[in-house]
Amino acid sequence: MAGDASGRRFHRLHGPGTETAILMECDPAGADTHAAFLRIAATLRAAGLSAPRPIAVDGTCRLAIVGDLGPDTVAAWIVKAPQDEAVIYAAAVDLLVRLQDVAPPEGLIALDPQQGVRMLDPFFDHACAVADQARHGAVRGLMLDALRAHAPRAETLSLRDFHVENLIWRPDRQGHDRLGLVDFQDAVRAPPEYDLVSLLRDARRDVRAGLHAAMTARFATATGRDPAQVAAAAAAIGVQRNLRILGIFARLATDGGKRRYLSLMPRVRAMIREDLAHPALRDLAHALRPLLSAGPAA
Repeated sequence: MAGDASGRRFHRLHGPGTETAILMECDPAGADTHAAFLRIAATLRAAGLSAPRPIAVDGTCRLAIVGDLGPDTVAAWIVKAPQDEAVIYAAAVDLLVRLQDVAPPEGLIALDPQQGVRMLDPFFDHACAVADQARHGAVRGLMLDALRAHAPRAETLSLRDFHVENLIWRPDRQGHDRLGLVDFQDAVRAPPEYDLVSLLRDARRDVRAGLHAAMTARFATATGRDPAQVAAAAAAIGVQRNLRILGIFARLATDGGKRRYLSLMPRVRAMIREDLAHPALRDLAHALRPLLSAGPAA
């Protein structure tokens, strides 16, 4: 099966009849990744959500066999059934609303404004067009101000990479069970809108403006939040998140030899610029735009 940026490997195992399971494999240094995955999975299942159930785990936690949630990621399903896009995104937003009430496990990192700014290092190290430490510091300060003003609370369980390639569509199920959850071992405590941004500001696919607006409004209504506050928070988080992603993609392409990430970088830059157009980020936009090069993927 397709891997991810972490270097973990996945294999679908076939048993008698139609029975299948997933073998997850990681290097010795990444054994704690599987332990974190299994811990978060247990939390999600206890909340009535569909996360893989462990079948067997070796003593070092390098190998784990877990239940198979299904063959179709949301990304793959939408390609063959584009008419289902709005229904699937609505189901994903409804699941995020449910996550608002799930208590995060102990020990998760808090993605508060200070941590959010610290996580921008990959951008400044690998994707920034201007090597000027003073200007870097100014952008960091303005990003901190924006996050403090619009996304200050890091109390919600966030799966962090909540996007269509990490969601399994199960149309024969009902309610939240229609979506299987994977790749959540890096879960954190984050602002309520963080996973909404992950879903709607997706580096791997374009989310049309009308769908983006409708799903943002759906989230605001269901959580009882002011739509204007949700939009401002999402814009600030979107810039922070995608600056980091831009840097990570640049590093993977140049240092890791994973050139496929270059094709995703123009979309990431475009999303950053779109979020910078929000009035709440005017000062940040003025300082940051000159640092956004076209880059090698343009």
